[in-house]
Amino acid sequence: MTNDIQQHISLKTYNTFGVNAVCEQFVKIEQESQLAALFEQGLFSNDFFVLGGGSNVLFTQDYPGLIVQMNSKGINHFIEGNYIYITAKAGEVWNDFVWYCVDHGFAGVENMALIPGTVGASPVQNIGAYGSELMNIFYSCQAFDTLTGTFTTFSNEDCQFTYRDSIFKSTHKGRFVITSVTYKLALHATINTSYGAINTELAKRGIESPTIRDVAEAVSHIRMEKLPDPSIVGNAGSFFKNPIVDNESFARIQSRYPEVVSFPVDDKHSKLAAGWLIESCGWKGKSVGNVTVWKNQALVITNPGKATGLEIYTVSSTIMNDVYEKFGISLEREVNIL
Repeated sequence: MTNDIQQHISLKTYNTFGVNAVCEQFVKIEQESQLAALFEQGLFSNDFFVLGGGSNVLFTQDYPGLIVQMNSKGINHFIEGNYIYITAKAGEVWNDFVWYCVDHGFAGVENMALIPGTVGASPVQNIGAYGSELMNIFYSCQAFDTLTGTFTTFSNEDCQFTYRDSIFKSTHKGRFVITSVTYKLALHATINTSYGAINTELAKRGIESPTIRDVAEAVSHIRMEKLPDPSIVGNAGSFFKNPIVDNESFARIQSRYPEVVSFPVDDKHSKLAAGWLIESCGWKGKSVGNVTVWKNQALVITNPGKATGLEIYTVSSTIMNDVYEKFGISLEREVNIL
């Protein structure tokens, strides 16, 4: 398959914020061989950005390089011993992958239902939700090295996963294009309903012994209630990471704000709910110009229709300043800024 490289393409329909930005060049990847062709053409020698579902990126200006959109499809699996190994192509929609597992009775990803984005982006961000983390089910991924023009395989250990982070966002940022991901699920996994509002939602449904389908449906319902549909209101889901602080800092904040929402990380650290911090600064439902913080979840910044990426970025900076001034905590953006 040859590369059909398009010139000066609007990215408005390729990012869930729905902001308008134009890229100099654009190419859609259906097969891995196209990446090798791009390398041979020298196109990875200049600026490029790999785009999946566009659900974790904010374009603050036109992009002066090549946008590589991964659109490869395919899922297969095999069972070996007590484990299921499932490989999905990078362009598969993450939620489709979750429901593939649910439909086959494979437990381990149901708590991550309805997370936006593609399979290829899942290890970059080390996605997670409702008590589940990708790094706990990740086995390996295949990636194209844009420096050498070769394919390589990364193990779980190679990826150096931490909270919402990986080697693909740090040491190797912008170097590798992930082409497929293999996940390792336990054949007899334990269902996890302990986090967030899952048990409450299951109780509302009269479910006492939930299946993985029950959990996936409950999580999907909770997310739809809390988060805006990006096809209606432009957004990228959670804009900020939940900050992790040492116990001394947590005790200081808790003494002043006993109602602070937190989750234990280990013996020395706690994770604070960024949404609670932002809401406590009066941002929930607040509008500034063309930008609005979502009425049901302060962690989500939205574009109701006319906002530019720069306007959204500016509001996010103001939110970060307010949280720091009130709590002494520096929020980090979860969204990629371009």
